[in-house]
Amino acid sequence: MNIVYVAFRGHFSDSPRALYEALLERGVDATHTWLAAEHTAATFPAGIDTVPFGSAECIATLEAADLVISNDHIPLDWEKKPGATYVQTWHGTMLKRIHNDVLWAPEGRLAYLDQDIARWDLLLSPNAVTTERLRKAFGFTGPIHETGLPRNDLLSSPEREELRAKVRADLGIEPGQTAVLYTPTWRDNLVFAGAGSQDFEFAIDLEDFSARLGGDHVLLLRLHNMVMDRLEIVEGSAVHDVCSHPDIRDLYLAADLMVTDYSSTMFDFAITGRPLLFYTYDLESYRDELRGFYFDLEDVAPGPLVRDSRELVTAIADLDSIRSEYAERYARFQETFCHLEDGSATERVLDLILPAAPASAQTTSNIPEGDDVSADR
Repeated sequence: MNIVYVAFRGHFSDSPRALYEALLERGVDATHTWLAAEHTAATFPAGIDTVPFGSAECIATLEAADLVISNDHIPLDWEKKPGATYVQTWHGTMLKRIHNDVLWAPEGRLAYLDQDIARWDLLLSPNAVTTERLRKAFGFTGPIHETGLPRNDLLSSPEREELRAKVRADLGIEPGQTAVLYTPTWRDNLVFAGAGSQDFEFAIDLEDFSARLGGDHVLLLRLHNMVMDRLEIVEGSAVHDVCSHPDIRDLYLAADLMVTDYSSTMFDFAITGRPLLFYTYDLESYRDELRGFYFDLEDVAPGPLVRDSRELVTAIADLDSIRSEYAERYARFQETFCHLEDGSATERVLDLILPAAPASAQTTSNIPEGDDVSADR
């Protein structure tokens, strides 16, 4: 079997990585090839076969694949060979509207991506509330399987504390330092505004952050993959640029709290049970004009929504009261969005794509074999 993997147009990360590592562990008889972007090629471990994303070799590799595993659209012109299977893991639970549900998109963009959706054979859903949103947004008529996200299994691993310590040491986080992971999403109007335009804005006052929180706090900046190579960090600032770190799941482990806005990272990080703060300085324009939401963040958020940098720093300095105030909301958020994140998502997916393999007890107890949740919920 010839398996081709792609994550975020050329990264070694996310659910495709988790599935790749599990397939190797199972000893499945297959060739494994990754599509690698030019700026991420060095992050792939030695010994992994890669081809440049978007190259002629990349197209030929996709067209020869028996199994394609991707966590995002593959915006390339290629023909899936007869009998091949394309597994779309997608890359998270959505707050912000996607694809056909967005309020605005560049002309022709959605129609072009529809060509990739037509190649999908099955789609994974991270939880029950997301299933029909995915079906409607993509107009996908094939089977959708509620499995949880393989990439998040690490967050429930028995080795997670050991891995946390290793990642923190690798990042230079000192013992006792509070690591604040900042994961803002991208803004469509900035990215698609035209060549040479501003495509990211950094809205945290770093002088205030450093002055009030001191050296025992470090800010780990992880931009969305659409803009992660667009910001220069001033040397000596409180910011650690972790945009090039291969896999965000490591950063979830390393962090003591997350600051985000409308990113799907909120749903992943909630698995850890650590504090979440929402820096929503452009809430009304993003929600009502730019993208739109699937639910009211103000009603559901498991942490406070803050509107300016000073208010954000104040909240970071007072996490104990935030934990207490939002404990019940946090628990409800986990019940709604993390109910399948039990560390066994990878096994559930492998039992779907490798039907000859014996189903694990955990898989059988959660999802009947071959479960198709395409019916309305």
